[in-house]
Amino acid sequence: MQQDFFPFSEELKTLCAQTEKDAAANFAHIESVTEYNQNKVLKAFIDNHVSESMFAASTGYGYDDRGRDTLEKVFAQITGAQDALFRHNFVSGTHTISTALFGVLRPGDTMLCVTGTPYDTLHGVIGLSDGRGNLKEFGVLYEQIEMQNNQIDAAAVEERLKKGFVKLVYIQRSRGYALRDSLSVDAIGKIAQLVHTVSPETIVMVDNCYGEFVETKEPTQVGADIIMGSLIKNPGGGIAPCGGYIAGRQDLVELCACRLTAPGLGKEIGATLGHTRELFMGLFNAPHVVGEALKTAVFAAGLFEKLGFCVSPKSTDIRADIIQTIVLKSAKGLVSFCQGLQKGSPVDAFVNPEPSDMPGYDSQVVMAAGAFTLGASIELSADGPLREPYAAWLQGGLNYHSGKTGILLAAQSMKDAGLF
Repeated sequence: MQQDFFPFSEELKTLCAQTEKDAAANFAHIESVTEYNQNKVLKAFIDNHVSESMFAASTGYGYDDRGRDTLEKVFAQITGAQDALFRHNFVSGTHTISTALFGVLRPGDTMLCVTGTPYDTLHGVIGLSDGRGNLKEFGVLYEQIEMQNNQIDAAAVEERLKKGFVKLVYIQRSRGYALRDSLSVDAIGKIAQLVHTVSPETIVMVDNCYGEFVETKEPTQVGADIIMGSLIKNPGGGIAPCGGYIAGRQDLVELCACRLTAPGLGKEIGATLGHTRELFMGLFNAPHVVGEALKTAVFAAGLFEKLGFCVSPKSTDIRADIIQTIVLKSAKGLVSFCQGLQKGSPVDAFVNPEPSDMPGYDSQVVMAAGAFTLGASIELSADGPLREPYAAWLQGGLNYHSGKTGILLAAQSMKDAGLF
């Protein structure tokens, strides 16, 4: 059927069939997790009496917005949290995380990142690079502990906590632009338990981006005090047009709300401007869409393994997030991959991605993204900095069938360029 529309080589068609056959067991596991999470979401909608009247827009201050308040109760139930913010007016995942950090940290506090250097766009927030009004300027101290063998160095964490009080332990669940494994919920739970045992007053904060609905639990269900993420990634289901969430302990969520709005106002204000229906609908569809993205990632891993490239995770691995890394060996390979993937996008397929400077990144970056929502990484996209190891970080796929075609077009582009 694909050959009727796209000029794939016979070699790729053969490899495609074998890859899907080999992926059957992993696909079955993904389907079982998807079904569990979809029913968890459905139950939360039913328990909180979601009704059509809640989709109405509020304006101005947004006082007594039933839809907004119910949506946040639904998400809190889904994540096993006491409270949540789930709002369109977070402008990005970085903004959401920044709001949480500034919400709970005070001058003189120490933030300890136990997953090494965090994602590039947070460097300006923390003060690792230039960023006006960053945490460093406000007197927040920053330390980090490098991971060892793809795991958080629990012994080093314990040793540091015993030396002196740490206000916040920060965990980045996904790998960022690194080749380490992403962290499972169980792994996060073990570190949260360690932190709370050694230093009960220390807050455990998790950047949960790319991990929502990949497993049957979220970090707040295994000991994390607060989690954050973006609505144009997993929990928006490809429908939310913008936004972010913060969920966790009620007192911490309220502190974050006071940072988002103003002290004394907190969660009580915030007009929804007609976005509530999209956020409800996106959240409802999120478990299924995440499952489709995971299947796309598994297929990509299997195909490029067969083509002789290093991938992480491997095609048979159980996953902790939707990210798939493919090491493409050269700048030419990375650019060719992204240009081929772009040709499989429903939007801007005719555009030819080229490397360029990007705000928040210290290297030129090439990006493939033809999305209905600008920058949505739950939609099929890939990007990578033009530096060693010349890897593409692939994510998303609203449905597996078009995602698979995008992956095949990326491979065909590389084949046509003589790269394998």
